[in-house]
Amino acid sequence: MSTAAPPADWHRLDPRTVLVTALVVAGVVAGAAVPTTLGLAGWLGLPAAVLWVLAAAVLVIGAAAGADRVRWHRTRYRIGPERVDLHTGLLIVKRRSLARGRIRTVDLTANPMLRLLRLVTVRIGTGEQGSESTLELDPVTRAEGERLRRVLLERAVTAPAGVHREGELAVLDPRWIRYAPVSFVAPMLGGAAAGAVLQVSDWVGARADVIAWIGDRFRETPLLWTIVALVLAALVSGVVGALGLWIEMWWNYRLEREPGGTLRVRRGLFTSRSISVEEARLRGVDLVEPLGVRLFGAARLDAVTTGLAKDHEARNADHNTLLPAAPRKRADAVAADVLREAVAPTGAALTPHPRAARGRRLRWALAAALGPVLLLALLGALLTPVLLWIALGCAAVAVPVAVVLALDAYRGLGHALSGRYLVTRCGTVRRSTAALERAGVIGWTVKQSVFQRRAGLLSVTATTAAGGGAYTAYDTDASEGLTFAAEAVPGLLEPFLERGAASSGP
Repeated sequence: MSTAAPPADWHRLDPRTVLVTALVVAGVVAGAAVPTTLGLAGWLGLPAAVLWVLAAAVLVIGAAAGADRVRWHRTRYRIGPERVDLHTGLLIVKRRSLARGRIRTVDLTANPMLRLLRLVTVRIGTGEQGSESTLELDPVTRAEGERLRRVLLERAVTAPAGVHREGELAVLDPRWIRYAPVSFVAPMLGGAAAGAVLQVSDWVGARADVIAWIGDRFRETPLLWTIVALVLAALVSGVVGALGLWIEMWWNYRLEREPGGTLRVRRGLFTSRSISVEEARLRGVDLVEPLGVRLFGAARLDAVTTGLAKDHEARNADHNTLLPAAPRKRADAVAADVLREAVAPTGAALTPHPRAARGRRLRWALAAALGPVLLLALLGALLTPVLLWIALGCAAVAVPVAVVLALDAYRGLGHALSGRYLVTRCGTVRRSTAALERAGVIGWTVKQSVFQRRAGLLSVTATTAAGGGAYTAYDTDASEGLTFAAEAVPGLLEPFLERGAASSGP
C-alpha cells in the first residue's frame, strides 16, 4: 500500500522506527520467554510450551510493529518561522505547538539500537513544568537531530562581559572513575544484585537450592563472619556495577560552550546523550559532595537553571549535571568557566554559624540514633535478653557515628555573598554548596522555631524559579541571617525588617 508523502513543509519520522520497535520488543520477549517456557513445560510438556511461547512472541512482536507503523504514518512535524508543530494520533488526534521563542532545550538521546542505525530521539522543551511543554520526535536521523538542535537554539546573544572561555570547557579524565566505587550507588547496586539472585532463582523454582548451597559453604563459619562475608560479596558486586554504570553514563563526556550562549553536555558509551543548557536560563551552580566522594576530595557540578529541574523529562538526577565527580579544584575551575567568573563563588570563604547550631545537630543525631536503641531495650526487657545485647551493640556503633556526622554537618554550615552570587552550604551525607545569582532571587522565607528563638538562631531561605526553587542558610545567627538576606537582594526584605523594628518598640 502506497503512503502519501506529507506536504513540503511537513516532515515525517524516520521509517526505521518500525524496525527499532520490532527489535526492542523481540529482545524483551526473548528475556521473558525462558522463564515462561520453563513454567509452562510442567503443565504442557516442553515441545508444546515452546510452540505456545513462539506463537505468542510472534503475535506480540507483530502487534507492536504494526502499532508503531500506524504511529509513524500518523505523525508529522513542522519547523515554522514562529512555531514548532507536531501532529500525531489515530483515534485521538493530537495537534501540539510550541512557540520557537520559548524553546529552551533540544536534547538528543540514542540507545544502542538507535546508534547502530544512526538515529536519535529529539526532545524539544520550553523548560516549563508539564508534558505539554515538551515535544518528542522519536526517532529521526542524527543529521536531522543536529539540524533541529542548531536551528531551534540559535539566538542572537551577546556574550556577557568578564573572564570566560569559549569552546571546550571540560573533557573526560579516565582517572575520575576512581570516585565511582565510593558513591552511594555501589551499596545500592550490591543490595539489588543480591535481591536479583533470589528473585531469578525463585522464578526457576531454585531459591531453596541457592539458599542451601550458600548454607553449605558457610556451615562451619560463625554467624557473624558469615554475615560479614555475604555483605562483602554484595559490596564487591556493587562496586563492579558502579564502575560499569559510570563508564556507560560518562564515557565520551565533553562540556562545551557553543556560539549563541548554549552549554552542551555530551556523554554516554552505549546510550549517547546530548543535553543543552541555555545560558540565559542559568542562575548559578550547585557543588554537590556526597560523603564518600568528599572524603576523596572530589565533587560534582550541577546547573541551577530555570525550568530544567522541574521539567518532566529531567526527572533523572543526572540531567542537570555539568561535571561528574572530579577533584574539587577542577570542579571549582569549571564552575568559574560556566559562570563566566574569574574565581568560582563556590570557593568563597563562608561565614560560620553559631555554636548553638552545633548543639541542635548533636541533639537531632543522638535522638535519631538512640530512638531505635531504646525501643530494642524496652522489647528486650519485656521479651528476651537477646534484644538487650542487640540494643547495646547498636548503641556502641550508632552513637559515635551520629556524633561524628553531627559535628561534620555543623562544620559544613556556612553562607556568604560573593560578587553577583549568594552562597549557602549545608549537609553532611550529601553536602551542597549552592551559588545562586542574586538577581534570580524572587523572595525570602524566614523561619524561627521556639527552640531556635531561645538559641538566637533562624533559617533564611532564598526562593527562586531556578533549580530546586529554594536555597536555605540553616541556623544562622538571627541578626546575621537577616543582614545576609537584606544585603543579598537590597530592597526586598527591608520593609519587613523596618516593620518588625517598629512593632518591637515601646
